[in-house]
Amino acid sequence: MKKILLMCNAGMSTSMLVSKMREAAEVQGYDCTIEACPVSDLNAAAGADVILLGPQVRFQLSKVQKAYPDIPVDAISPTDYGMVKGDNVLKAARKLMKETI
Repeated sequence: MKKILLMCNAGMSTSMLVSKMREAAEVQGYDCTIEACPVSDLNAAAGADVILLGPQVRFQLSKVQKAYPDIPVDAISPTDYGMVKGDNVLKAARKLMKETI
Protein backbone atom coordinates (compact mmCIF):
# COMPACT_ATOMS: atom_id res chain seq x y z
CA MET A 1 0.00 0.00 0.00
CA LYS A 2 1.39 3.38 -1.03
CA LYS A 3 1.59 6.28 1.41
CA ILE A 4 0.91 9.74 -0.01
CA LEU A 5 1.75 12.64 2.27
CA LEU A 6 0.55 16.21 1.78
CA MET A 7 2.36 18.94 3.68
CA CYS A 8 1.08 22.45 4.30
CA ASN A 9 1.45 25.22 6.89
CA ALA A 10 -0.39 23.60 9.76
CA GLY A 11 -1.73 20.36 8.27
CA MET A 12 -5.26 21.71 8.32
CA SER A 13 -5.73 23.44 4.98
CA THR A 14 -5.22 20.21 3.07
CA SER A 15 -7.94 18.25 4.89
CA MET A 16 -10.58 18.83 2.19
CA LEU A 17 -8.09 17.87 -0.51
CA VAL A 18 -7.16 14.70 1.38
CA SER A 19 -10.87 13.76 1.50
CA LYS A 20 -11.27 14.33 -2.24
CA MET A 21 -8.12 12.35 -2.97
CA ARG A 22 -9.38 9.45 -0.85
CA GLU A 23 -12.68 9.53 -2.76
CA ALA A 24 -10.79 9.45 -6.07
CA ALA A 25 -8.62 6.56 -4.87
CA GLU A 26 -11.71 4.60 -3.84
CA VAL A 27 -13.38 5.16 -7.22
CA GLN A 28 -10.17 3.99 -8.95
CA GLY A 29 -9.81 1.00 -6.63
CA TYR A 30 -6.37 2.33 -5.69
CA ASP A 31 -5.10 1.02 -2.35
CA CYS A 32 -3.24 3.80 -0.55
CA THR A 33 -3.13 5.95 2.53
CA ILE A 34 -3.33 9.71 2.16
CA GLU A 35 -2.43 11.94 5.08
CA ALA A 36 -1.65 15.59 5.76
CA CYS A 37 0.76 17.19 8.19
CA PRO A 38 2.54 20.51 8.71
CA VAL A 39 5.75 20.98 6.75
CA SER A 40 7.45 21.82 10.05
CA ASP A 41 6.99 18.15 11.06
CA LEU A 42 9.54 16.64 8.67
CA ASN A 43 9.70 13.44 10.73
CA ALA A 44 6.13 12.66 9.64
CA ALA A 45 7.39 12.08 6.10
CA ALA A 46 9.36 8.99 7.06
CA GLY A 47 7.92 6.02 5.22
CA ALA A 48 6.04 8.09 2.64
CA ASP A 49 6.18 6.99 -0.99
CA VAL A 50 5.58 10.52 -2.26
CA ILE A 51 5.39 13.97 -0.66
CA LEU A 52 3.31 16.81 -2.06
CA LEU A 53 3.61 20.35 -0.74
CA GLY A 54 0.74 22.82 -0.65
CA PRO A 55 1.30 25.93 -2.76
CA GLN A 56 1.69 28.09 0.35
CA VAL A 57 4.79 26.11 1.40
CA ARG A 58 6.31 25.38 -2.00
CA PHE A 59 9.30 27.53 -0.95
CA GLN A 60 10.20 24.60 1.38
CA LEU A 61 10.56 22.21 -1.58
CA SER A 62 14.36 22.02 -1.57
CA LYS A 63 14.46 21.58 2.22
CA VAL A 64 12.09 18.60 2.05
CA GLN A 65 13.95 17.14 -0.95
CA LYS A 66 17.24 17.36 0.98
CA ALA A 67 15.67 15.71 4.03
CA TYR A 68 14.22 12.86 1.92
CA PRO A 69 16.37 12.44 -1.21
CA ASP A 70 14.93 8.98 -1.96
CA ILE A 71 11.28 10.11 -1.91
CA PRO A 72 9.71 11.98 -4.83
CA VAL A 73 8.72 15.48 -3.68
CA ASP A 74 6.83 18.17 -5.60
CA ALA A 75 4.46 21.08 -5.08
CA ILE A 76 0.74 20.73 -5.75
CA SER A 77 -0.62 22.78 -8.62
CA PRO A 78 -2.15 25.96 -7.18
CA THR A 79 -5.20 25.49 -9.43
CA ASP A 80 -5.78 21.88 -8.34
CA TYR A 81 -5.23 22.88 -4.72
CA GLY A 82 -7.58 25.85 -4.85
CA MET A 83 -10.28 23.97 -6.74
CA VAL A 84 -9.83 20.90 -4.48
CA LYS A 85 -9.26 18.61 -7.47
CA GLY A 86 -8.44 15.44 -5.58
CA ASP A 87 -8.43 13.30 -8.71
CA ASN A 88 -5.82 15.52 -10.39
CA VAL A 89 -3.60 15.62 -7.31
CA LEU A 90 -3.84 11.83 -6.93
CA LYS A 91 -2.87 11.46 -10.59
CA ALA A 92 0.13 13.76 -10.02
CA ALA A 93 1.20 11.71 -6.99
CA ARG A 94 0.99 8.46 -8.93
CA LYS A 95 2.93 9.98 -11.81
CA LEU A 96 5.69 11.07 -9.40
CA MET A 97 5.88 7.48 -8.16
CA LYS A 98 6.19 6.44 -11.82
CA GLU A 99 3.00 4.38 -11.68
CA THR A 100 0.98 3.61 -14.77
CA ILE A 101 -2.33 5.40 -14.52
